[in-house]
Amino acid sequence: MVSSTASAVDPEQPTAFRYWESDGVVWGDYEGDTVTVGRFVGSREGDVVTISYVHALKAGGRAGGQSVSRVEREDDGRLRLVEEFQFEGDDTRHVSVCTEVPSAS
Repeated sequence: MVSSTASAVDPEQPTAFRYWESDGVVWGDYEGDTVTVGRFVGSREGDVVTISYVHALKAGGRAGGQSVSRVEREDDGRLRLVEEFQFEGDDTRHVSVCTEVPSAS
């Protein structure tokens, strides 16, 4: 995660997401910053990913919601997700940006 309007992103240990996809179904997990463990599931149609998510918070409790992400490509070819998301029970819309980290070869 590069940025988020919902929380400060720790540049040393940002929230890290892992995505998988099969036949348009998307799922994955995430952890870091304020999250101890998170899971999501959804779908991709073209360059749009729609998911539902839930995560456990380091401060205790949990948070969940829905998001819609635009898949973009950086100049160097890496993927970038611009995500608009909303927590359950809160009408505030947030935006986060995640950029693909090249895998170690």
